[in-house]
Amino acid sequence: MNLFSIILYPFSLLYGLIAFIRNNLYDFKILKSYSFNLPLICIGNLSYGGTGKTPHVEYLIRLLSSHINPATLSRGYKRKSKGFVLAGKDSLSSEIGDEPRQLKNKFPKVTVAVCGNRYLGVKGILENNTGINCIILDDAFQHRSLKSGLNILLTDYNKLYCRDYVLPSGTLREFRCGAKRADIIVVTKCPKSIANEEKREIVSEIKSEKYQRVFFSFIEYGSLTPMNDTVFDGDISSVESVLLFTGVANAKPLEQYLKSKVDSLHSIRFDDHRQYSVQDLTKIRESFNNIATRNKILVTTEKDAMRVETFKRKAILLDLPLFFIPIQVDFFQSDKEMFNKLILDYVKSDRKN
Repeated sequence: MNLFSIILYPFSLLYGLIAFIRNNLYDFKILKSYSFNLPLICIGNLSYGGTGKTPHVEYLIRLLSSHINPATLSRGYKRKSKGFVLAGKDSLSSEIGDEPRQLKNKFPKVTVAVCGNRYLGVKGILENNTGINCIILDDAFQHRSLKSGLNILLTDYNKLYCRDYVLPSGTLREFRCGAKRADIIVVTKCPKSIANEEKREIVSEIKSEKYQRVFFSFIEYGSLTPMNDTVFDGDISSVESVLLFTGVANAKPLEQYLKSKVDSLHSIRFDDHRQYSVQDLTKIRESFNNIATRNKILVTTEKDAMRVETFKRKAILLDLPLFFIPIQVDFFQSDKEMFNKLILDYVKSDRKN
């Protein structure tokens, strides 16, 4: 902990204490938690963003879709709309948020909804589609008013919650003991070369409970996907220079990946969930034009692509070789079979009850 964090630590204790008291009010049933007669899977974290919730939601959708009819619900962070909104094929990120729009684009047949009140959101989904038999709650670990049947907690390999502190000294939303509410803990963004010994050390450091299972996942980057009319085979190794612009909580893993693929990487970071302005895109264009090489491309994340597309009509980036790079998460072979089994067993058993 640095000096600045130490100075802020009393405020972190106060922030954490408020969250701790609130959690206890739910634990002792002073505040009511509502439940539904269908499987609810909560996926969330203790920290503010950057743990990879969206690709893990996508993993669950792929896993469950071949067995049942799942839906997803999130609050739709930074959207301009209010209340319950059901995503459609033409929904904009300003209406439903960039992550829900990304999910709807990838899984057009899956019901995707947003609502700040998760209880009302579940009700809205069920009222609009009676065929839904499982709902994945995105970023709902702190939403105690809705009782999930299975809680999955994500923590970034590069910043485990057990090494972090409560806001404002760190990035945690509550004390570390909140992890005890999780049934499954997933250490995300692991290097593919991680050794079993290091995994055991992390499990020991996390100090998981006997009823909890700890798994490890990693990121798989896909081929570059053009956003403009650019002829390209998707092989990034054939490119000399890349200008990467991002508006996500943690761009380091993507930057490290691109550095391993190209000779020169230039990076522009914006704040998380950036709603790109004309000035932002103009800055990106100018920075790209200032790179002194012809064999260059412009790259962003899949999430950022959802927010940039609405500005295509302004023709700011239309004539540039603009791409986004899709990602998926996967589990190490030693974890994957058991993780999948736990998810499917929960869904099957909950549907029988």
